Formats: sequence, structure tokens, C-alpha cells
Amino acid sequence: MIPLSVLDLSPILAGSDAAQSFRNSLSLAQHAEKWGYQRYWLAEHHGMPGIASAATAVLIAHVAAGTQTIRVGAGGIMLPNHSPLVIAEQFGTLESLHPGRIDLGLGRAPGSDQITARALRRNLESDADEFPRDVMELQDYFSDEPQQGVRAVPGTGLKVPLWILGSSLFGAQLAAALGLPFAFASHFAPQQMMQAISIYRANFKPSKQYQQLSKPYVMLGFNVFAADTDEEAAFRATSWQQAFVNLRSGRPGKLPPPVQGYAQSVGPQEHALLQSVLSCSAIGNKETVRQTMQAFIAHTGADELMLTSGIFDHTARLRSYEIVADMAAETVAVAATV
Repeated sequence: MIPLSVLDLSPILAGSDAAQSFRNSLSLAQHAEKWGYQRYWLAEHHGMPGIASAATAVLIAHVAAGTQTIRVGAGGIMLPNHSPLVIAEQFGTLESLHPGRIDLGLGRAPGSDQITARALRRNLESDADEFPRDVMELQDYFSDEPQQGVRAVPGTGLKVPLWILGSSLFGAQLAAALGLPFAFASHFAPQQMMQAISIYRANFKPSKQYQQLSKPYVMLGFNVFAADTDEEAAFRATSWQQAFVNLRSGRPGKLPPPVQGYAQSVGPQEHALLQSVLSCSAIGNKETVRQTMQAFIAHTGADELMLTSGIFDHTARLRSYEIVADMAAETVAVAATV
């Protein structure tokens, strides 16, 4: 079994608030560490009623301080929203506080609507088209001898691992050109996944200057809703299904409680949305999830999966990740005896 990691949007539940979301995130991270997950990433979004991870570096610090060994990072920081120097200082600080445990995934989407994006970065001349330049500027700040005449303190010389995130072919091309690991957002935008993987692997060139990675490394987002029965898993998955349809329909909100038979109650357009994203999802008991995940890994050749589980009930969400961890450990044990 390939390494498995956790993607957390720190969801705000209907009837709850961000403070409870942060307590749930730390609890999940501590359990994920105990269960052997590779890394725990939090994602930057702004102005979203159901997502509490807007101040991503602050929340990473909270989670890293409450854990001991699991890698903690951003999946990702939306670099067009920020000065690369500020991000270098923030993640240089995190790396100084938690040496060898910090990852920095970088995306070029704003993670918000256009009005919020304008409020985030008031220099309106700066946009996503500058993303490659911003990534290289950030790389330079983490190098031993920055070439820009400006030093990130802390940051310089810390070599925080960078990842390129993407949901289209652009990210694949950039990650390959810069010799960086590539994380594709197949958990919500699977349409170009296989083409992006192919482009990345075919065009990958190790960076002579930064030497972070010697060969391509692909991590794929994947939705998992695991429970003790297929029926319970299908029920738990309806919270995420409702939230996804609401978001795509321009009605973002807090994560709703599950409802029976949701997928059968929606119209054809909403049903098509769900069918697309379900291609990178596993819903069921341990054996169902095992078969689905193994088929996905065999199809994509993924080096790592980043699992997200938008379950309303926190105990049930923990149980979902526990079932997957047990399944992975059993698969490794069986492979060792062959």
C-alpha cells in the first residue's frame, strides 16, 4: 500500500462554529498520527461559510504543536493571494518551530470569489499568471544563498519542501519544469487527472539548483467515506454530497447533517456533478473501500493518496480514517507474507 495522508478543510458544521472545527481538526490530526498517516494538510479558502482554514499557517502551527511526528502542511497556500516573502517567513517560522515536519503546497487559484480575492491582495496588477515567478521567488528565499538581495528570516537555508497543486494541466507542466512533487485535486476536479499525470511524468526534469526531487512524485486527492457497513457509509457521504452540490450551485454553506437518499433526490444536472466526482471516491465498508482504492491506485499509478472525508459527525469521521488505516495495515501485512 502506498502512503496515505489526510486533507482537512476544517469544516464548519451546521449548528456549530469555527472554534469547534479547530478542536476537531486537532483531534483528527492526533488520531491520524497514531494510525500511521504520512502527512496532514490544511487548505486555504476565504469567505466560505463552511471552511475554517482561512488563516492556514496559523492553523498549521496549532496542529503541529499538538502532534509530534506526522508531517503538517498546506494543501495548499494560494500564492497569488500573498507576497512570496511573507509566505517564506511564515513557513520558515513553522519549520523552525517543528524541524523536518512542514510541507508547503502551492496553488494558483484564489480560493475565494473575485470580490474576496481583491480584498485579500490589493495590488490588482498581481494575478495567477505570475504564479511560476512567485514559486521560483519562494524557492530562492528558502535556498542557502538567496539571489534577490532580500532574506527571509526565518526561512533562508531551511529548504521547506514545496509541492505544486493543481486541478488542470497548468500545474502538471509547472511541477515538471521545476522538478517538484505534484498534487492533483482529483477529489473535486477529476476530469483532467490522467492527462495531467501523463504530462507531469513525461516532462519531469530534476532541478539542478534546488535538488528537492530526483524523479516524479504524484499525490492524488481522494474522497473516502468508510463505515462498518456500506449502508452507513452511503448515509454519511450525503453531507459531503449536499455541500458539493451547494457549492457548485453558488450556494456555499456549512457542512449539513446527512440525509437518507440524497443522491436519488437531486435533478439530472446535480446527479451528473456527483457522478463525476464519485470517480475519485470510495464509499463503503472496509472491503469495499479496499477494492475501490486498490483499483484507483492501479489505474493511476499514484505514489501517495491524500484522503478527505467530509463527514458531519466527528466520531464517524474519525472512524472512517481508522477503517482506512486498518485496511492499509492489513494490506501491507498480507503483502509481506507473499
